[in-house]
Amino acid sequence: MVAEDRNLQILRTFVFTMGIRALLSQPLARYIVQRQKNWIARSIEVQEKWRKDLVKKASNTQFGKDHFFKDIRNYNDFKEAVPVHDYEDLKHYIARVKQGEKDILWPGQPLYFAKTSGTTSGTKYIPISSESISNHIDSARNAILTYIDETGKAAFLDKKLIFLSGSPILTDTGGVLTGRLSGISNHHVPGYLRANQMPSYDTNCIEDWETKLDRIIDETLDQPMSLISGIPPWVQMYFDRIIERTGKKVKDVFPDFSLFIYGGVNFEPYKAKLFESIGKRIDSLELYPASEGFLAYQDSQQDEGLLLLLDTGIFYEFIPVEHFFDENPERLSISDVELGCNYAVIINNNAGLWGYSLGDTVKFVSINPYKILVTGRIKHFISAFGEHVIGEEIEKALRYAMERHPEVEVVEFTVAPMVNSEAGGLPYHEWLVEFATLPVNPEQFAADIDRRLTELNIYYKDLIEGNILRQLQLTSLRKNAFIDYMRANGKLGGQNKVPRLSNDRKIADELTKMNRL
Repeated sequence: MVAEDRNLQILRTFVFTMGIRALLSQPLARYIVQRQKNWIARSIEVQEKWRKDLVKKASNTQFGKDHFFKDIRNYNDFKEAVPVHDYEDLKHYIARVKQGEKDILWPGQPLYFAKTSGTTSGTKYIPISSESISNHIDSARNAILTYIDETGKAAFLDKKLIFLSGSPILTDTGGVLTGRLSGISNHHVPGYLRANQMPSYDTNCIEDWETKLDRIIDETLDQPMSLISGIPPWVQMYFDRIIERTGKKVKDVFPDFSLFIYGGVNFEPYKAKLFESIGKRIDSLELYPASEGFLAYQDSQQDEGLLLLLDTGIFYEFIPVEHFFDENPERLSISDVELGCNYAVIINNNAGLWGYSLGDTVKFVSINPYKILVTGRIKHFISAFGEHVIGEEIEKALRYAMERHPEVEVVEFTVAPMVNSEAGGLPYHEWLVEFATLPVNPEQFAADIDRRLTELNIYYKDLIEGNILRQLQLTSLRKNAFIDYMRANGKLGGQNKVPRLSNDRKIADELTKMNRL
């Protein structure tokens, strides 16, 4: 009896020390990871099953009838029946769904519309169904559980967790609840985490980003924050405000802070400044969520790449980037992809998106399991002179230079062509960079970027060596230049991002103009 009492006391002490959420998360994490291993082992089979199931379920929808879904027998039939679409191509179907019609793209009506802004289509209304919502919610949960299973670290679940996101206020569109994806997701935070979640609901509803940020700081400064999640530039803004207010590094304000979760942009350009603001290295976890679907997450702290989620209601297709704009580009299923190639991502999902081009480009770094790196946007490139420089290349070139100039800290940057300079001479690429810490030798810093870019892109190299282009020019922008740009365009905070590069000077010229003010 004495031994039993002692064992009971040890168990109670363990639970008290570890925390009930952390304790219960570990067997759940093991279960999720085992399920993950099961579908990974059957990746090609699982994808084919989803293709068949999606087509079968949607065969009586308006889209299914228009595209003869009942006659589809195999993947080749599917490719012939379903063309590649962007939002504009599906807009007339979505307009009918917005008017309250049922069985248009997917059986019944959507559970939600995720409202997002597009560059050519204006506001987009992306359907989320009762079937597809689990893709968004469970995938985010599973990313964290996979991290817990690998590292054994779970104590952060019993402290405070912050998700810098959009407002959870939802409106009605034809009988469908409508809002930002991050706001929709806020309504599905598990009850056992709600007591830990920050900021408060009222604060999260504030639309103005800077007002909201100040309120978030008010609420979190005296809390044991352990997990912080958000797009890196807006998390950096949160950190900057904390340091301004307290005069302390983030680690001294939040000593329990141990996990940073991010997505939406490449972390590398922000990493040095973020960790400098924190004051120590902590674990980070990358996610690949989009309004159209949650595609991938980092499943290991050791390996490169994000695990592509092949068993969550999405049938994937891939188009080699160099052929994307062909009249009839080749479309590949997961069984045909190759390592190291850049692909445009096409999805078909259980919310009624068919042959839908996400606009993102990815590269496979593993095919057992299938893991990807997000390399850029299909429409974000510079090819004013035939060089076709993509986002992955400029980010790698910048990282190369920053490694050789360790004093440099970058807040944000974008790149654009300069075809006709006021000063005359050969055209060039202009890099507009907001530095937190300037390079000691800016000329050498620019030269290092340029040298690495010529190694990564043979067309750029040929243009430089052929005296068609001259070396890139570096323009240092004033403090808060990008914040002011985003504010002026009504895109400050939330999930908004500045394009890394453009094939015109619209963004560059506006930034240059604001830089003079």
